[in-house]
Amino acid sequence: MILALTTLAGGSITIQFGPAGPPPPFDDHAEMMKQLGVRAIRPGPNPNDQSTFNEATANPYKETMPDLLRMENGTKVEKASQWPRRRKEIVTLFEREVYGRVPKNAPRVTWEVTGVTPGMSGGIPTLTKTLIGHVDNRSYPKVKVDIQASYTVPARTATPVPMMMEFGFGGGFRRPSSAKPWTQQAIERGWGYGTISPNSIQPDNNHLEMGVIGLCNKGKPRKPDDWGALRAWGWGLSRLIDYFEREKGAMVDARKVGIEGVSRYGKAALVAEAFDPRVAVGFIGSSGEGGAKLHRHIFGEAVENLAGGEFYWMAGNFIKYGASDPPKTAADLPVDSHELIALCAPRPCFVSYGLVEKGDAKWVDAHGSFMAGVLAGPAYRLLGKKDFGTPGDYLTDPMPPVNSLIGGELAWRQHDGGHEVTPNWPAFFDWVARYIPAPPLPTNRKPLGTPADVPASRTDDNSLIAHFQLLQKAAKGGIDVYFEGDSITRRWGTSDAAWKPMLENWTANFYGWNAANFGWGADGTQNILWRLKNGELDGVNPKVIVLLAGTNNVGAGQSVDEIVRGIEAIVKTCREKAPMATIVLTGIFPRNDNMSYLPTISAVNARLAKMADGKRVRFLNVNAGLADSAGKLFEGITIDNLHPSPKGYQVWADGLKPIFTEILGPPAMTDHAPPPTGDPSQAPPPGGPPRRVGG
Repeated sequence: MILALTTLAGGSITIQFGPAGPPPPFDDHAEMMKQLGVRAIRPGPNPNDQSTFNEATANPYKETMPDLLRMENGTKVEKASQWPRRRKEIVTLFEREVYGRVPKNAPRVTWEVTGVTPGMSGGIPTLTKTLIGHVDNRSYPKVKVDIQASYTVPARTATPVPMMMEFGFGGGFRRPSSAKPWTQQAIERGWGYGTISPNSIQPDNNHLEMGVIGLCNKGKPRKPDDWGALRAWGWGLSRLIDYFEREKGAMVDARKVGIEGVSRYGKAALVAEAFDPRVAVGFIGSSGEGGAKLHRHIFGEAVENLAGGEFYWMAGNFIKYGASDPPKTAADLPVDSHELIALCAPRPCFVSYGLVEKGDAKWVDAHGSFMAGVLAGPAYRLLGKKDFGTPGDYLTDPMPPVNSLIGGELAWRQHDGGHEVTPNWPAFFDWVARYIPAPPLPTNRKPLGTPADVPASRTDDNSLIAHFQLLQKAAKGGIDVYFEGDSITRRWGTSDAAWKPMLENWTANFYGWNAANFGWGADGTQNILWRLKNGELDGVNPKVIVLLAGTNNVGAGQSVDEIVRGIEAIVKTCREKAPMATIVLTGIFPRNDNMSYLPTISAVNARLAKMADGKRVRFLNVNAGLADSAGKLFEGITIDNLHPSPKGYQVWADGLKPIFTEILGPPAMTDHAPPPTGDPSQAPPPGGPPRRVGG
């Protein structure tokens, strides 16, 4: 808004109101050269001039190669107990001279689940969650940073799974391929997979007044040892690991989170694993200069290329090693990339490259990275792990044949593709299984472990929090219609953003009848029974109870008799807790995720029909509106062959509304039921404060 004021002297003053724009850009490179006293950067090699790539002259600085296992005071590192001290020395040098330090004022991140999407991968049901990590910018509101990430796990897993994250958010350096997608390979191996967007953490350009670096510096230029983009991208991954550590409902084993990246994101993946010991494994693709490639191997991209080009990936101090005035070279660096790889020890690290002929150019220097891996080997051996297994002379050890995997926890494989990792994924998953076991894939017939008519509590934190929230909902009163069941019931009237269309359908059908939803996903009859016996129906006194339960018992392979006993126990408990309520016992819906379930469902429903007395217990079967006589679901009835779409829920609603009208009369103009609740791991309760689940 612009406000014009007239002064007493007849002049005018213009005042502009509104949010401040982004801070003006500054030239970080010029500012850094000024701070460092650097007057000129020497020109780097030209990627199009093959004469610069000469292996015969590539090792002029071999005499200056840092000794990985020698302390700064000259002490030789000979025992594993000495490694933490040596590791700390190496970290300090990399932070000061190469990648920069994470500032002490690095902000907290609050993670928000913005979507939950069921899917299939190679016939295996999956669940994908999209996340936004809101970076606290109260110290400098002009810069806003929202980290974008997504992850997928097997849908029915009861055990947290290992997670392989990828830098790049779905794009990266992947070529069209007929090979099985790496994401499907991950799911089939019992892993989850995910992506995190580096650019949402720190833009991949020289605008360092923006992103998390600009936020921490309040839009001002860096100091020479401040972090660059590579370190910032790794910091973002670390904050996502914080989320996995805190959110048990994520079903991710936070001790088994790996990272993969190609090219610049390969550099970032290596930096992330090196600096955060919680990163369980790194898959480092074609990372080149600033990644796995030896700085002192003068072949392809060199220090001066980054010092004069993508300097923003690195700490400001790195620029001086590409300077011609005053002169410094890679030989002056106090560290080299073999020590960066060694920082990953003893954790698994897989170094990957492709072929020059297929597009993994000489520029990225595969041989220089192989040499660095050979030099990193002693750290792995010191800690009782296996390195490449070569003789150990980085200057003479031959690279193995293409498509040959060598090594142990430190591994190398050059595939027959180009600037990508696609051809190496099968070998990677075979290799990583030696060191990071994954739980067996869930099956549709996994036993629930407790008889269907014996109350059993869910033990995961998320379900216990949900139970507490449902107790609070029950205590608010104003409920005339009480819905109970599993995820099929829950998704109809939940606050979760992912199921907004279902909530809209719920409201359109039931507003004015004071209906409240008490379903909870993945519950069997024994879990529902436990919740009812532990307060969720106490004092509610509804006039109608709608019950749909048993499909998870069917999927667990329990017998018809046992499932019926479980539902009978629920009905009995409802009669005891709410003796004046009419119970609408709904027949189990047909499901097509496994057609072999249909006979059990039909048999259970036939038995449920006999439980109804037509008065206090009524049986409702709407399956004729959901599927044909063979049990095949009609088009658009479900979203995943199990859970109804709004179209499917409408069929159920059309069966319920005449009963509600008979018992309650027409819906009122107002509604007194408490607001819907949702999955505690996905969103805060409506009207409540946000749950801080970030680092």
